[in-house]
Amino acid sequence: MRLSRFYLPTLKETPKEAEIASHRLMLRAGMIRQSSAGIYSWLPLGFRVLRRIEQIVREEQDRAGAQEMLMPTIQPAEIWRESGRYDDYGPEMLRITDRHERELLYGPTNEEMITEIFAATARSYRDLPKMLYHIQWKFRDEVRPRFGVMRGREFLMKDCYSFDLDYEGAVRSYNKMFVSYLRTFARMGLKAIPMEADTGPIGGDLSHEFIVLAPTGESAVFCDRNCLDIDVLSEDIDYGDDGALAAIINRFTTLYARTEEKHDTAAFESRVAKDRRYEGRGIEVGQVFYFGTKYSKPMGAEVIGPDGQPATVEMGSYGIGVSRLVGAIIEASHDDAGIIWPDAVAPFDAEIINLRPGDEACDAACMEAYARLGAAGRDVLYDDRDERPGVKFADADLIGIPWRLVIGPRGIKDGKVELKRRDGTVADEVALSAALDRLATAPRG
Repeated sequence: MRLSRFYLPTLKETPKEAEIASHRLMLRAGMIRQSSAGIYSWLPLGFRVLRRIEQIVREEQDRAGAQEMLMPTIQPAEIWRESGRYDDYGPEMLRITDRHERELLYGPTNEEMITEIFAATARSYRDLPKMLYHIQWKFRDEVRPRFGVMRGREFLMKDCYSFDLDYEGAVRSYNKMFVSYLRTFARMGLKAIPMEADTGPIGGDLSHEFIVLAPTGESAVFCDRNCLDIDVLSEDIDYGDDGALAAIINRFTTLYARTEEKHDTAAFESRVAKDRRYEGRGIEVGQVFYFGTKYSKPMGAEVIGPDGQPATVEMGSYGIGVSRLVGAIIEASHDDAGIIWPDAVAPFDAEIINLRPGDEACDAACMEAYARLGAAGRDVLYDDRDERPGVKFADADLIGIPWRLVIGPRGIKDGKVELKRRDGTVADEVALSAALDRLATAPRG
């Protein structure tokens, strides 16, 4: 994509309403634009990141055995009355009446709808177990939306729901999602720590939040720093091996890691050596729940068991804030100049900067690089604008694409180009062919 044709409305000044880094940088980098309080349009750069995050989530859900579907954003009020949550949920639920005076709502979550679908279609224990998920927009009418996409009213979320015959099966499903979440966040370049958590309005008695450590996080968190040293991507996960899954989960859950609602100071100090204690703040990017028959019992989600008797299915739900993750990644990976995208979620793999458009040698080298990287399957942004180098470098730092190839007349004359990593780990002057070979084979995360 040529930057001269790409819609990228960057801002030099930080909008006054932006309080945290991710909100400031997403607005300045032209990723989002506010429509109304807590509701945003996703512009091309932001939308690219959103889709790359969504794809990682989808791949890991599929790998764990979940099946994708799609439920509507608008739900009938009667199914929420059936579960008993319609009046309890509170003013965060946007209630609607259509022209026929039917009561509807804009879904803040989907436990009721998926339970109603399953109850109407499942018949036998042979239909179990099942894990079904979708990636869909949701709405919660936050009393004080702030921090951009971190606490908006409309947000994109992946929610998965498991259906099992008994408690043991439900725990197996819970464990699969737990490990799937560890892999999902690690692939995005995040250290997300599973922490014991309250279940809130979802209900149930077993839950973990996945927390990314960040000074701007909304939650106080307490954990053993050894949680940060576990590499979940180094192992080949077999989701059919219950023992292997349990071993991975045990490795995390034996270490102290709790949100403030579950924190026990005495336990923290007795279980964690002083030099390993982390006390700070974190951002929730996902949560897993086991809630048994909380929804299936009142909504009649039963199957005929192997003994020929009706059995109420056991359920769990598992959420990932897809749009929130964009903000969380920026909070965890930025500097004073702008965003530093991890390779796996970056809007482009590399950026080519032409320091002198119109110069025959520079133009030829840039086009060679653009064509070769495209042929290698790399997604490239080519800054072909007639702008000063300082402007181009500032914009490149702001939008944070991982690799940068700088081509100018002085370097080309000497047969050299500059190859840089946005995170500062690489800054080399090399031959164009060597730079292209490296970019064509660089890991994408």
